Amino acid sequence: MSEDRYNQPLGGNEMPRFAGPTTMMRLPAQDSAAGLDVAFVGVPFDIGTSNRPGARLAPRQIRNESCLLRPYNVATFAAPFDSLQVADIGDVAINTFNLSASIGIIEQFYDDLLSHDCKPLTMGGDHTVVLPI
Repeated sequence: MSEDRYNQPLGGNEMPRFAGPTTMMRLPAQDSAAGLDVAFVGVPFDIGTSNRPGARLAPRQIRNESCLLRPYNVATFAAPFDSLQVADIGDVAINTFNLSASIGIIEQFYDDLLSHDCKPLTMGGDHTVVLPI
């Protein structure tokens, strides 16, 4: 696959960093993992914690801050977007009132994602999310 066919983050010269899409690193959004090598996934989930909730807010905040990231590493010259098809596939739609139902929803979401031979990069969630993932 040629380099120009891979998704690239929206650059600051194309759109100011404080504007534009609120996806991870301002990458394109997709509804599924079909055709992707790597997918950013948000799990806005913290109903498994009994103290210090707030992990449910992490996916949105990580995406907001990621607009400052560059598409390559200036020290190593690594440019992952030149060799991998990457997109943000949004958040898992959990049940905010039912822990066991949410675990099932997350597990089903990741089963579907992994059926596309795609590697997930998960943002957010309390420690419970490792069980269904």
